[in-house]
Amino acid sequence: MTDTNSGRDGRGASDTGGTRAAAAIPGPDMAAGRCAGGRPRGRRVAAASLVALAALATGCEPGTAEGAQDVPPPVRATQAAAPTPSPFLTAPAPTTEDAKPSTAPPPSPSASTAAPAPTTARPAPEPSTAPPPRVLMRTGSESERVRELQARLRQIGHFGRNPTGYYGSVTADAVRSFQAKRRLPVTGSTDAVTWQRLLAMTRVPTAAELDPPTERPVAAPDERCLKGRVLCISKKSRTLAWMNDGKVVSAMDVRFGSEYTPTREGVFEVFWKSRDHVSTLYDTPMPYALFFSGGQAVHYSADFAANGYGGASHGCVNVRDKKKVAALFDQVKTGDKVVVSW
Repeated sequence: MTDTNSGRDGRGASDTGGTRAAAAIPGPDMAAGRCAGGRPRGRRVAAASLVALAALATGCEPGTAEGAQDVPPPVRATQAAAPTPSPFLTAPAPTTEDAKPSTAPPPSPSASTAAPAPTTARPAPEPSTAPPPRVLMRTGSESERVRELQARLRQIGHFGRNPTGYYGSVTADAVRSFQAKRRLPVTGSTDAVTWQRLLAMTRVPTAAELDPPTERPVAAPDERCLKGRVLCISKKSRTLAWMNDGKVVSAMDVRFGSEYTPTREGVFEVFWKSRDHVSTLYDTPMPYALFFSGGQAVHYSADFAANGYGGASHGCVNVRDKKKVAALFDQVKTGDKVVVSW
């Protein structure tokens, strides 16, 4: 069978209009055969060019046209291109008042960064404006109230001696002890608060508590003391007994001179009485003095009343109970006998 298209450039006698139109578009086999073999005809070349132009016009070809790779792709009119942020700079947010500095106050700190509220310090207590309690008795006081104070302190174990009526260092120490135990201001002076507290804790002292005959037992009298009016003084018992014909009228505690200024022993008589005497040799008061041997006398001693037997005289016979020695001074007369014995 003979190929009718051979050697006729695609124009055979049997071609019809329909077949020519179909033959104008090369098929794959025909294109492959023409690229590998003979030359293409002019009409087919033109048809192929038209097909290529149509493909470019419709954008169906994946890829880009030659020479257009540096042109950015077109942007659709309905979508604005988003700006690409710089990796190194961040533009500040636009404000409506860029031309002038902001005068707005800084933002208040958040609750997490706010400084803690300062704690309210407790105010210092106001100093008391109340006046201090009135002082009723202090060191150096002499009165019946002091005697009662001593008797009441002795009832509850703060004063270990018989009342003398004189407020000395022993009494001040007893008051300090009482104040400390009752949580009162420890001053050693008896103010109104201390006195009222003591009154509430004790009873009214009896006459024997206020005026005991002596703190020490009176020694058996020396036989030289049994007749007449005699000041019978015993160094052994450290007592003085005012006796009338062997009877004890009153008794009191006494102390004597030291070993360097001893009190003389023997039988004497009162040769001088001086109610408010002051020693010219030692410049010390000697109230209610009853002189019996040179400068030695029976007299009241505030130091003995305050410090007890912790001290000594310069040879005199000291009495610590002022009330008793004052009564003795009024009863004794010049010329009455004095017996000092061991």
